[in-house]
Amino acid sequence: MTIPDHHLTQGERRVRSFHPHWKRLVGPFIALVLIALASGAAIYFIPGDFEYAAYARIAVAVIGLILLTIWSFVPYLQWKNTGYVLTTHRFTISTGVLNKSTDEIPIAKVNTVSSDQTFAERLLGCGTLTVESAGERGEIVLRDIPKIQDVRTDLFRLVEDASDGEIDGR
Repeated sequence: MTIPDHHLTQGERRVRSFHPHWKRLVGPFIALVLIALASGAAIYFIPGDFEYAAYARIAVAVIGLILLTIWSFVPYLQWKNTGYVLTTHRFTISTGVLNKSTDEIPIAKVNTVSSDQTFAERLLGCGTLTVESAGERGEIVLRDIPKIQDVRTDLFRLVEDASDGEIDGR
């Protein structure tokens, strides 16, 4: 989920494009495995001579599919449809599966860039990025940013270049 090249302005180039860290998918993956195992076991252990065995198996499959949709498929779609794009002119945050929401922070309006990492996040290479801008939203906190130090460095470099008047960076 990135900005198409034809949406970039004159002289603007893409510096980095990414999704939230993969750790957001650990819970949905565990749910997928557990629901599949529980549904398979439930279908297997329904007695074959039970009068309503076919209905019971169908009910287990339907409930399993509903739970998979809620706890695995929807979180995956949310992760896949959340995108961050850092260009020489703006930082774009896009979210939404059916309804789309896009926030754009002009690089020239960014005041402060900071990052936070717990010990576990340091091991995984992700963290929380806080971007404070002069816009109406003020401060935006972005969680689970992969390669947080690289993103922070790129964003800080672009902010410095914008304040120096070197819009195109490097």
